[in-house]
Amino acid sequence: MNTVTSDPLVASGANHPEQTEAPEISPPRLVSLDALRGFDMFWILGGDYLVRSFPKIHDNKVTRALAAQMDHCEWAGFHFYDLIFPLFVFIVGVSAVFSLRRTIEKNGRASAIKRIAIRSVVLFLLGIVYMGGVSEGFKNVYLAGVLHRIAVAYFFTGLIFCFCRLPTMFLICSGLLLGYWALMTFVPVPGIGTPTLDVPGKNLAHYLDQLYLPGKKFEGTLLSTMAAVANCLLGVFAGFLVKAENISKQKKVYWLLGSGLLGLALGLLWGRQFPITKLLWTSSYVLVACGCGLILLAAFYQVIEVWDHRAWAVPFIWIGMNPITLYLVAGVINFHRLSMRFVGGDVRNCLGRFGDLGAAIVTIGLVLWLANFLYRRKIFLRL
Repeated sequence: MNTVTSDPLVASGANHPEQTEAPEISPPRLVSLDALRGFDMFWILGGDYLVRSFPKIHDNKVTRALAAQMDHCEWAGFHFYDLIFPLFVFIVGVSAVFSLRRTIEKNGRASAIKRIAIRSVVLFLLGIVYMGGVSEGFKNVYLAGVLHRIAVAYFFTGLIFCFCRLPTMFLICSGLLLGYWALMTFVPVPGIGTPTLDVPGKNLAHYLDQLYLPGKKFEGTLLSTMAAVANCLLGVFAGFLVKAENISKQKKVYWLLGSGLLGLALGLLWGRQFPITKLLWTSSYVLVACGCGLILLAAFYQVIEVWDHRAWAVPFIWIGMNPITLYLVAGVINFHRLSMRFVGGDVRNCLGRFGDLGAAIVTIGLVLWLANFLYRRKIFLRL
């Protein structure tokens, strides 16, 4: 199979040599971004099972608190697991700066727009198939999944990138976050009146989904797309900073870290009035998630690009080069369920309190084996 790379949804640069150690980098390859992408995916491919096994080994407040971070908040609030999805959307925005600018410079804006459209449609269709397709009839088709949201956010962000300059992008991003807040806060909900974000089902986003979103319903998919696009645009801004040639690498880290802390602080403050709620993808949630994303990007950039310490990140790079492939495979075969064929039943019983830990280790091992297999053979899904 020919070597292909796909950015921003899979990769962010050139082909890789066949090797097991950290790859040689040729500009504009950004290994820290690949590693961060892999780190993000690691937690939904098996890393969560590892942390959830801790209370079984030694039950105390610390292990229970860590395990709780591997579940989404039921409504308002923010757990580590609530970061995974918006972090990936943020990374898509960072990668778009590299991939779309290169496409525009090489083949023109029309080619970039065509590329954006095709990728978005293919990813959206993959999302439909991943969530069951039409197996339960057209009325139960699910259009509010992970891949759907990434496809739509990337589509609109890509078009904005192609047609707008950076100051205009800032205005659009701010307008989306503020506009979504205003709609959700001040617009009366038919049949309910004054909206409330304290409980599900009594907000404008939920009402519009019930009215206009076909198939299975979520809490607020259509209207919250505004915030998801802003989420991706915040990644674009980070991408511009990382790509800037007139700023030193160390100063880029400081800017990323400072921006992240600012975004996190603003999101927490805004959350006092506009609750931090993943199910609604609130504007405060976007700022908190992207603030964390900027801090993580700063950390990965510091260690990998500035200090040149990359060996530790090799497993994350394997995953980060094929996130969509691994996500789709995990949805079909379920790595954790497969691990039970090796350490389930009597084997798990023999392991006692370490049974869940053993299953988690085997799950992660299966993921890394497949990721390494694809990487070594230069097989990278191109959308």
